[in-house]
Amino acid sequence: MATAAVDTTSAPDIEANAPRVLGWRVTPLTERRLANFRANRRGFWSLWIFAALFFFTLFAEFIANDKPLLVRFDGAFYYPIFESYPETVFGGDFETEADYADPFVIELIEEKGWVVTPLIPYSFDTPVTDLPTPAPSRPTARNWFGTDDQARDVAARLIYGFRISVLFGFTLTLFSSIVGVIAGAVQGYFGGWTDLLFQRFIEVWSSLPTLFLLIILASVVQPTFWLLLSLMLLFSWMALVGVVRAEFLRARNFDYVRAARALGVGNRLIMFRHVLPNAMVATLTFLPLITAGSVTVLTALDFLGFGLPPGSPSLGEMLKQGKDNLQAPWLGIASTLVISMMLTLMIFIGEAVRDAFDPRKQISGDQG
Repeated sequence: MATAAVDTTSAPDIEANAPRVLGWRVTPLTERRLANFRANRRGFWSLWIFAALFFFTLFAEFIANDKPLLVRFDGAFYYPIFESYPETVFGGDFETEADYADPFVIELIEEKGWVVTPLIPYSFDTPVTDLPTPAPSRPTARNWFGTDDQARDVAARLIYGFRISVLFGFTLTLFSSIVGVIAGAVQGYFGGWTDLLFQRFIEVWSSLPTLFLLIILASVVQPTFWLLLSLMLLFSWMALVGVVRAEFLRARNFDYVRAARALGVGNRLIMFRHVLPNAMVATLTFLPLITAGSVTVLTALDFLGFGLPPGSPSLGEMLKQGKDNLQAPWLGIASTLVISMMLTLMIFIGEAVRDAFDPRKQISGDQG
């Protein structure tokens, strides 16, 4: 008599045999989500383009800098981008740091060696000399996007401005997500008076005119990167509270949560190990949109003059220069194109992430 074959593979064996990507096990659910993300071609390619641009700008000092990357002089190698060298090292007369924009210094070096300069020989704050016209100067082969009204290279400022805007948005998103998730988890899990009082506080706090308060606070103290980040964190943490609160309110009475309580598991462990993973699905879909909103607020503050310190490579400050110098349209066009492209890519990525975690997309994909 034939005996039916029985699959004796246990769940741990199935998990151990799951495919891996960069050392991480990829579950069937994760595979479906990745497939849904890739199916959104617009968001998929936006992620690659945004990642390439961000990776490119992370090394801005190696791309746009008024200091050489490498100097070979008299048989020795020098790295001005990492270390300061006095002019006397290269045969000059002054003990101060060598000015590599000075043709005399370059001639001294090339007499006994050679110089490797960055692609753009200007930093974000380097004044460009010998302009063909008074600043702001129109685009040339030397200055691809021209110069601003302070004779600074626009291309270099766009590269540095893109980096600082994205880093600011990522950092603010990270901290605001941590605070928002904790606040929403406490509200939804405990409910009752805790939820009621938190909700009334959030209603009052969210009704405050955020941008005006940031302008007032920034006008009182000189904002730095971290101070401005802290001021914006006071209001940006509320973006995720409602989503996380709703997930915790829904899940706190599930059977596995009640069973964990009956077994004596602590509230903190239940909240952040068992319930939080369910809330993270909805949370992750909001992160690209929160980052885009953070960049927009920073750009608005810089445009109004209440953002980063003067002289910082700011996209909002470049927009303001475009408004103040209508005779130099390249200023407004260049900054507008960079900001529009950055925000558009973030929105498309957010849409793809939303599709990846959408249960209806997964069901339709399974049925197809």
